[in-house]
Amino acid sequence: MSVHSEKEGDLFSNLQSSRKGLSSAEAKSFLEKYGKNEITQKKKISPWQIFFSQFNNFLVYILIIASVVSVIIGFIQNDPDSYIDAGAIFVIVILNAILGFVQEYRAESSLEALKKLMTQKVTVLRDGRQNSIDSREIVPGDIMIIEAGDKIAADGRVIEQIGLKIQESSLTGESTSVGKKPGVLPESAALADRTNMVFSGTTTVVGKGTILVTSTAMKTELGKIANLIQEAIVEPTPLQKRLEDLGKMLGIMTIFICVVVFIIGALRSGDWIGMFLVGVSLAVAAVPEGLPAVITIALALGMQRMIKRNALIRKLPSVEALGSVTVICSDKTGTLTKNEMTVRKIYFDGKITEIEGAGYSPSPKIQLKDTLLLKAGILCNNAELYNEGGQWKIHGDPTEAALLVSAAKSGIGLDEIKQTAKRIHEILFDSERKRMTTVNQEGKKKIAYAKGAPNIIVELCSSIYSAGKVRKITAADKKRILETNDKMSSEALRILAFAYRDVTKLKDLDKSEKDLVFIGLQGMIDPPRAEVKPAMEKCKMAGIRVVMITGDYIGTAKAIAKELGMGGKAITGDELEKINLENEVENISIYARVNPEHKTRIVQALKKKGHIVAMTGDGVNDAPALKNADIGVAMGIAGTDVAKEASAMVLTDDNFASIVNAIEEGRGIYDNIRKFVFFLLSANIAEVMLLFIALLLNFTTPDGRIAIPLIAIQLLWINIVTDGIPALALGVDPPDPKIMQRAPRPPKQHIISKDLLINILLVGIVQTVLSLLLFRYFLPHGIENAQTAVLTFIVIFEIGVIAALTRHYFGTPFFSNRYFFLAVGFSALLQLAVLLTPVRTIFKLDPLTGGEWIIILGVSAIAGMIMVPLMEIVKKITKSDLVANKNVL
Repeated sequence: MSVHSEKEGDLFSNLQSSRKGLSSAEAKSFLEKYGKNEITQKKKISPWQIFFSQFNNFLVYILIIASVVSVIIGFIQNDPDSYIDAGAIFVIVILNAILGFVQEYRAESSLEALKKLMTQKVTVLRDGRQNSIDSREIVPGDIMIIEAGDKIAADGRVIEQIGLKIQESSLTGESTSVGKKPGVLPESAALADRTNMVFSGTTTVVGKGTILVTSTAMKTELGKIANLIQEAIVEPTPLQKRLEDLGKMLGIMTIFICVVVFIIGALRSGDWIGMFLVGVSLAVAAVPEGLPAVITIALALGMQRMIKRNALIRKLPSVEALGSVTVICSDKTGTLTKNEMTVRKIYFDGKITEIEGAGYSPSPKIQLKDTLLLKAGILCNNAELYNEGGQWKIHGDPTEAALLVSAAKSGIGLDEIKQTAKRIHEILFDSERKRMTTVNQEGKKKIAYAKGAPNIIVELCSSIYSAGKVRKITAADKKRILETNDKMSSEALRILAFAYRDVTKLKDLDKSEKDLVFIGLQGMIDPPRAEVKPAMEKCKMAGIRVVMITGDYIGTAKAIAKELGMGGKAITGDELEKINLENEVENISIYARVNPEHKTRIVQALKKKGHIVAMTGDGVNDAPALKNADIGVAMGIAGTDVAKEASAMVLTDDNFASIVNAIEEGRGIYDNIRKFVFFLLSANIAEVMLLFIALLLNFTTPDGRIAIPLIAIQLLWINIVTDGIPALALGVDPPDPKIMQRAPRPPKQHIISKDLLINILLVGIVQTVLSLLLFRYFLPHGIENAQTAVLTFIVIFEIGVIAALTRHYFGTPFFSNRYFFLAVGFSALLQLAVLLTPVRTIFKLDPLTGGEWIIILGVSAIAGMIMVPLMEIVKKITKSDLVANKNVL
């Protein structure tokens, strides 16, 4: 018998569960039995496949073929040097492959780690109370609680529901949401007609429900068609695509020059094989084939750093956009503030009573003669307050939790009240109605309790509770209530109004919100987070505007804004409807009493003004605004699954400061990518120019043979020692301490801007000129001596360039990037091993004397003295840093 056609009692029995859910011990046992609740993924690429893919390169094919040809010629001519050359080149090809493998494998591992962090949270009943657990830990027999906006994590039977509707289009193709209710259905009921079931991968649209989990993982309906929800292939980001195009363009140009070098060199020297190897090696060294892999590493490692700072990036292109953000539109509650509401004042029977204490601890106690107002706060409430390990915790909305705490401070037994007034109906809160109502069975009576925005609740009241009696409410009463509301709101308190009605004789309980009896107000405060104000200051320095968007009362919004140092105009949602927002959006910093739909209008208006917008959100209705924003930012704690899926970034701590931290990291990542591009292209251009110009200058050895500054094996060695390991240190370089004192990066700015191109050419020219001078100076001592001097100088010079880039012109702490020192130390040891051991004969190198070392180091020092001032001059002329835009300050 199918799950949808079984009796509820039989289902509970078969799953060894009950309405109270499972115990922790039972859940652990079932997890071992059923396994984790996750879809089996496609087979991943093995490390061996990644390694062998490094050889899938046209230039590498040519290099291997050339090595084989060299071996054949060596065999024919009985030349042992040909074997050594071929073997050395082959070893270097293997080393290059290993380096490429490390790059790609590290990038894959980084991205895989990020995927594992992007898990869903589910509310279940465990040990008799609600707990939030990882969706992978849910098991058959669990009692799952779902609400509007939740993505459903497993298949299950509906046990209880209040207005529950599910969007099942991802599974059934039906575009309209489906109403759900308990009951037994015929065995023959089609999937789309199983109204007593919910399915993994679908989404709760409205209402709430209690679900008995019946299937998890591959046994869910979604698991049966698992190919539909396999992990998506990670597409290259726009930046990676632009860099790949750039690499192809540079590659074509480089190969053309290499062909010219080969032809000229071969014609002059007659060494066709040797010059062919030089041409191919120069192409391998000069073409930036490793650029996309390094970019992936920079992005992935940067994303992991963001995770440590509580920002989870869901989409790689978002990292690029972060550096361009000009406006952050932030919710107030929980993002700018702590989201730990505490009732400070209550207004009841014409009097205001102060309540002390903060947080969720129900102390100190308060004395009240009449607790009707507090009782309404308990019953019109979906939160839970409980003590765990001596610490008071909540489950649910912090505002509702604050009402439970205020009631507990009066000595009311929360559980006792709930047991004597069982809920039988609920009219859900939504942002448009701005109120919520529950109907509770109290003995023989049915009493409706409503809470919501004071202006809304007051208009629904025809009576008022005063001096223990109910009387007709007057215009003066309403005026006094709203004036009290204004006064309390001006003190940054969030105000909720409460009312009730006896609905025992009412047939349609959905009409309970009429002719209510006004009870009173409760005012609570959600103080700003301590770290938000410094983050706001950082935004000002970075040229980023902060806009507050809240559903709260405008007085509360203004008070919090003032405390945070925010200026600018404040308007309400009603006022927003009456103005031309596009004309006014630059002047407005506070939007109060707005609907989620207004957020989309605000985003669109800002984008029309040319802004790059980051928008926060947590609700189902926030999804359009999150998608419209350049960077949609969902709340990881309070956010719904719909909001998270619509977002580009998720805050794991719901903290505004984490957005600013992410922007800082995003700018740093982009800087590192620019630095790597700068280094790689300047080094490659220099190597190509060196050989090309040397051939044009027609250098010859003392015995009249053509002389080139570097041979094939030496070019490949430089590619390993400098372009490989030390260059990777640029990808993990920490952000410049002054990075948040710059203006946001123009979103259409090319990776190779004018100042970067000038510096690339500048470094390339200086390296080429000095290399040629050294080559000319050492050439009379022998070709191998001259090549040794040039190779050593280039290694020192290029490592020096990396050092300058990691130091931001000596503006950061010297040991801030320990990976640089490890990489440089390793490369230096490799270079010394080649120079000081018999291995040098393989690379056709000579030992250097002390005097020759002094000359090479002296020229390297001159290069440094030339480069730093020249780069500073370029920075001044272009009004731009090598890795930055002009400063804000």
